[in-house]
Amino acid sequence: MKSIGCWFIGRWFNKLKSRDKANSSKKEATNNGKEGSKAVTSEEAPSNVTKQKVAAAKQYIENHYKEQMKNLQERKERRNILEKKLADAEVSEEEQNNLLKHLEKKETEYMRLQRHKMGADDFEPLTMIGKGAFGEVRVCREKKTGHVYAMKKLKKSEMLRRGQVEHVKAERNLLAEVDSNCIVKLYCSFQDEEFLYLVMEYLPGGDMMTLLMRKDTLTEDEARFYVGETVLAIESIHKHNYIHRDIKPDNLLLDRYGHMKLSDFGLCKPLDCSNLHEKDFSLGNNLSGALQSDGRPAAPRRTQQEQLQHWQRNRRMLAYSTVGTPDYIAPEVLLKKGYGMECDWWSLGAIMYEMLVGYPPFYSDEPMTTCRKIVNWRTHLKFPEEAKLSPEAKDLISKLLCNVDQRLGTKGADEIKVLCGVFNSELLDLVHNGITK
Repeated sequence: MKSIGCWFIGRWFNKLKSRDKANSSKKEATNNGKEGSKAVTSEEAPSNVTKQKVAAAKQYIENHYKEQMKNLQERKERRNILEKKLADAEVSEEEQNNLLKHLEKKETEYMRLQRHKMGADDFEPLTMIGKGAFGEVRVCREKKTGHVYAMKKLKKSEMLRRGQVEHVKAERNLLAEVDSNCIVKLYCSFQDEEFLYLVMEYLPGGDMMTLLMRKDTLTEDEARFYVGETVLAIESIHKHNYIHRDIKPDNLLLDRYGHMKLSDFGLCKPLDCSNLHEKDFSLGNNLSGALQSDGRPAAPRRTQQEQLQHWQRNRRMLAYSTVGTPDYIAPEVLLKKGYGMECDWWSLGAIMYEMLVGYPPFYSDEPMTTCRKIVNWRTHLKFPEEAKLSPEAKDLISKLLCNVDQRLGTKGADEIKVLCGVFNSELLDLVHNGITK
């Protein structure tokens, strides 16, 4: 491999050297013709630009052949593994030949796909299904195969302006690294001069936000199923040392069979708390419920049905606002005192509360008031009697919406899986077996 690369380098170097020599001779001949100076007696050395080009070409060719040899070795290993498995399974010679030919066909297709450079022209854009601060998501169809995907199209100049480049890289890296049935799959990514494209799995079932808006509340059995699948999704990314930080119903998508998958990694829309201080979250005069911290009269307490109607009127608007909703953010994130993976389990507790009650546990008319309620969760976490939650459901929610050192999931997802009561590990067994209600 190295000798081939050096041979190419040698030829190219000599060619550049000859070109430099020819140019030098031509220049000297011109000078001699004009000034009558003597002929060149020494050979001019290659310029620094030429040396840099040669070094870059050498590195490129060596990397290319190194990758080629690595791919060849991997193909040989895959064939050897298949041959060994077929021999152990006592498969007939004819079936062995058919399976080996099938493997060769797949390998050929894979190499052809590697050589093909994907671009936006390979896809036919269809319906828009989402729009964010600096991008959009569309259903698209690959022209060659007819397969349907969800394409996220992000404007690069806007990403740079908002400082979101690292967030986008985190999303791409996580989707490429984590292989789980509980998160949305990334098929490929590419870019042009203006946009970055992420081609992902299309889930036609909508999201949990839409489901909750349609049904108001879920039964405890339905909530148990979706909470269980969310536990598996969160666990799958935590195992790879990622924190989602933006788990909310909008990011829980449903496939055609009703299974739920986690999406939107890295492109979160947190509330801008840069100008907040710990004193801003103090209860102040609001302990009595008569006044807010700024002295204004507090809004009268609503019944569960009134609160549900008010939440539904504002929910869609909050989902697409530039600020977003802080209803699912953990208190340690708002206070900026340092946080870890346990903040995702707080979000799970808030979502479970909304599934059973109809609105988030700390919802209010203004985002700042919601933040104050979250930080002072001991005073504001209440379960409406009209919701008629079981003691087991209240217990699980209370163990998720609590201090970090007491929160379920802090020592791993198994803490939630083995929890006794209605929300126990039976659901997780159903999920692992792929059984839906």
